[in-house]
Formats: sequence, C-alpha cells, structure tokens
Amino acid sequence: MFEDLIKEMERMNGQSVSVPIESDEKGYIDKQCPSEDCEFIFKVNSDDWSNIFKDEAVWCPLCRHEAPADQWFTKEQVDHAKAEALAVVKGKINNALKSGAEKFNRRQSKNSFISMSMKVSGGKRRTHTIPAKAAELMQLEIQCENCSSRFAVIGSAYFCPACGHNSVTRTFSDSLRKIKAKKESVEVVRKALIESTGKDEAELTCRSIIETSISDGVVAFQKYCEGLYEPYGKAPFNAFQRLYQASDLWKAVIGKGFDAWLSNEEIKSLNTLYQKRHLLAHNEGIVDSKYIQKSSDTTYKEGQRIVVSGRDIESLVTILDKLGKAIESECTNA
Repeated sequence: MFEDLIKEMERMNGQSVSVPIESDEKGYIDKQCPSEDCEFIFKVNSDDWSNIFKDEAVWCPLCRHEAPADQWFTKEQVDHAKAEALAVVKGKINNALKSGAEKFNRRQSKNSFISMSMKVSGGKRRTHTIPAKAAELMQLEIQCENCSSRFAVIGSAYFCPACGHNSVTRTFSDSLRKIKAKKESVEVVRKALIESTGKDEAELTCRSIIETSISDGVVAFQKYCEGLYEPYGKAPFNAFQRLYQASDLWKAVIGKGFDAWLSNEEIKSLNTLYQKRHLLAHNEGIVDSKYIQKSSDTTYKEGQRIVVSGRDIESLVTILDKLGKAIESECTNA
C-alpha cells in the first residue's frame, strides 16, 4: 500500500534540494557578511561571482571579515531555502501518498462484500523550488581598481569583496561624503532631539557633530596621503596631520606642494581649520597663544572658545577634495 512512499523516501535519502537565487535587474545578487558583529548586506555582479570570485575566500566590503564563498548567503535567502526545501519534501511525500492511494483503490474488488479505499486530501503539490527574489537596487556601484570585480552597497564600502583590496581613493571619497552627510543632517537631528530629549541635549549633540567633522576630515586626509605616499617611502609619524609638513613631503617626492594647487586664501583657511582641530583635540577648544600664532586668526583672544560653523565644514570638504584629486593626479602621472 505504501510502495510509492517507500520508494520516494529512498530516492530522497541523501538528496539535496537546490534553490536558485535571482539577480536584480542590473545583474547583481545579494550577499551578507557572516560575522555576527557586522552582518553587512551588499550585492555582487553575478557574472563576476562566477568568473572572478574565489571559493576559498570572500571579504566583507565594510569590515573585511574573510570567509569561504558558501558562507555569504543573506538571512532571507537561507530562510527562503529552508522553506522551499520543506515544501519540496512535503510535495514529494504528498504526491507519493496520493499515487499509492490511487493504486490501492484500483486494486480493490468492486464485488467484494467488504470494500476499502484510501483518500489523500488536497491536490497534487509542487516538487520544484521557487527562486529567492533579489532585494532592491543599491545606489553606490563600485568596480575594484585591483581585480575589476563589480559590487554595490548602501552607504560606504572600504574593501573589495573579491580580493580584499582597500582603495585609499575610494575610502577618502567615502569619508568626505560621510562628513558632508553629517553636516547636512544636523537640523534634522536637532529637531528630532528637541522633541525627544530637549533643547540642551539637542544643542550639545549638534555642536559635537559639527566639531568632530573637522577631525574626521583631517584624519581622512592623513590616511589618504599615507596610502598614496607608500611607494615613495615611510613618512614621519603623523606628518600628514600637519599641513605645512605634509606639503613639504609631497614637494620633495613629486615636485609640487599644496601651493601649486590651492590659492593663498584656501591654504590660509585650511590651516585655520587644522589649528581648530588641534585645539578641540588637545585643549577643549580653548584658544591659546599658540593657536593665534600658528593660525594667524585674529578673531579670537586667549581664553575664548572657538566656534565651528557649517560653512567651515563645507570649506574643509571642498578644499580637501580639490587637494586630494590633485595629489592623486600627480602620483598617477609621476
């Protein structure tokens, strides 16, 4: 009576169920970092996943966690695969029972005093899988300068998932974009905090967002310069945090300092912002004689506290972006 079911169970023993994964309309498939501390979701080009990525190792674009290629399924893909596998198994069991019942019923004698029949409720069920759908498109599409693999993220990416390469140029660009986004979100944050925690907390938080943006910019430019400078040797410790020393270092190796790309007014403005960052980091923003001497900023007296405005951040991002592109161009053509 259960011959078909037994045969089907034997066929399924050790058998795997393959669930396809759909790519989005641009040909990208979803991946997720397997590190529980990260779980960053990104996309990779499906052709590159087959032709460029290696089975042995894939890297997270955000945290650079490394793991074999078969560990990068998203949680949604895993849940979908489990549900599909269960649906296939249930379908095969149901269909085997239904087939067995039909055969059993056909063997019963119609003229027998006692008749027996078997009924399996429900119709024939599917035994094929439905592909996992792709998530929405991601805005930032990137091609690795080292291995040419293509991937996409929301927000920022620091490493190539195919080769683990860290692009100093892309990282610097992302950092400037993040600083600009922080500055532009201040009023939104202020309104939200006034409603939830009050005006005092809102003011403190928003001031901190603006002030820390200077440090973010200086550190981003430092790391950018250190990365581009590597072919020429090792720079002195924290040299690229000091504007004029950084200019001298570049002039020594590529023949041009910052005055070749920036106007006197831009250099003066950038130097003032660098000195403000130093005050914020080492003196709680309180003006001392060294600040006045090094910045030539006569708008303050000793003992005052500096003010950092949104215009300062706009100026910082604009000048650093201009300077960064000029240095990269010179290094590329050197």
